[in-house]
Amino acid sequence: MGSSDRLFNRQRTVHQILGGGFVADVMMWRRKNMTVGILVVTLAVWLVFEKSGYTLLSLVSSVLLLLLTILFLWAKSAGILNRPPPPLPDLYLSEEVVNDMASFLQSHINALLSVSKNVALGKDTAMFFKVAASLWLISFIGGLTDILTLGYTSLVIALTILALYEKYEDYIDRYVLMGCRKLQQLYVEFDVVCLGTVRKWILEKKKLS
Repeated sequence: MGSSDRLFNRQRTVHQILGGGFVADVMMWRRKNMTVGILVVTLAVWLVFEKSGYTLLSLVSSVLLLLLTILFLWAKSAGILNRPPPPLPDLYLSEEVVNDMASFLQSHINALLSVSKNVALGKDTAMFFKVAASLWLISFIGGLTDILTLGYTSLVIALTILALYEKYEDYIDRYVLMGCRKLQQLYVEFDVVCLGTVRKWILEKKKLS
């Protein structure tokens, strides 16, 4: 299939888009032992949270408290017994790293604010429907499950859907593109019939006033 017959007109494979490295290998099941291990460990963590009653915040706080106490006692006893202190790396963020993070956040936040402004002012009708549908979907899913279950389910989906897509991408791309073209036709018809009628009504009101 040519690039025009692929989703988003891409010319690279999914593995290449994901970087083609270790992470891509894991997500595309090219390192099956590692992928299965991640799924098993994640399932175990999810079961621990579900059965123990711990929340993510309480578990993280408990682990950090335990780690900090161990390091503190280790350092104190090392000073008394003339032993070396705990081998901790330098905990330091360079100015370059901070500037890169700030620049990354600034560009993405500004892009989000620009899109939000266009939607709020009614300049991008298509984006309004996309945002509304996305927010409704998030609200609907959030009402069905909690954040931990959603995270585990998302991981399972990410590790299975991408591999299945790579295997059957010719068929999936063909039918998804057909669906997208059909939706575009329906949107054009909706814009002409419904939104066009609303625009005419507004213009008539302005003329009468």
